[in-house]
Amino acid sequence: MGAENALYTILVEKIKQDTLVLPTLPEIALKVRKAADDPEVNLGNMSDIIAQDPALSLGMLKVANSAVFGRAVRVETVTQSVTRIGLRQIKSIATAMAVEQMFVSKNAAISEYMQKSWNKTVDVAAVAIALMTLYLQKNKHAAFSLDTITLAALIHNIGVLPILLEAENHPEVFANPVFIQQAIIKFSNEIGAEVTKSWEFPAEFTELVSVWNDLSVLPKEVHYIDFIRAGAVYHEIFKSDSTRDILLKSYVTKGILPDADYMASEEFESLLTEARAMFN
Repeated sequence: MGAENALYTILVEKIKQDTLVLPTLPEIALKVRKAADDPEVNLGNMSDIIAQDPALSLGMLKVANSAVFGRAVRVETVTQSVTRIGLRQIKSIATAMAVEQMFVSKNAAISEYMQKSWNKTVDVAAVAIALMTLYLQKNKHAAFSLDTITLAALIHNIGVLPILLEAENHPEVFANPVFIQQAIIKFSNEIGAEVTKSWEFPAEFTELVSVWNDLSVLPKEVHYIDFIRAGAVYHEIFKSDSTRDILLKSYVTKGILPDADYMASEEFESLLTEARAMFN
């Protein structure tokens, strides 16, 4: 059996039998999400939980001090960062940060693939966050939030993770990267949707992960998917020029972009740099 067929067959069978091992959220993310859903929780309680994890604590400080939150005065403590970010947004941001910790492997080849995949995800997320920031500046009462787009963008391709973990058991597939890429194209959306369900995320995240790159699904109204797809356009994940032109035109019509060339402007580059700083 060819290496690509072996991986393909194994994935098909495990998906059918519901035996594919899905990643679990790190314990700290579960604690934050549970606390955020508790109506009795306060900023002090949440700060104590986050302070238990050094990486998450540092990440929260970076986010709180990023230009996305528009504050000139730097915060120095977890409590200050939680206060600035707010309980409503902490849940999504902490979960997004925990996801990054999952893209690691002791296998050198797997680790390289995971790092590339995560970097690409962050690239798309930064564009989505930058455009959402711009959109909310002009549409202050819109029913969108930066924390939701941050989490949505950082999990939009989460389905690659179980595939890479399965491939870890079949090192022969690394002789030709095309094999893994084919498996990702075929299965990542379906698997990613199952991951969001196992994490008990709201249905909107499952929908987004399922169809973000299915261009037969075109929301008529402004949707979180639009911002993620704009990131895919910017980073040329969508290869077709006609596809990109159609999407850009629709984003101008919807008011997401001032004009079709906006993402090539210095103004956008500045916004993108600020959004990217959240992940540096």
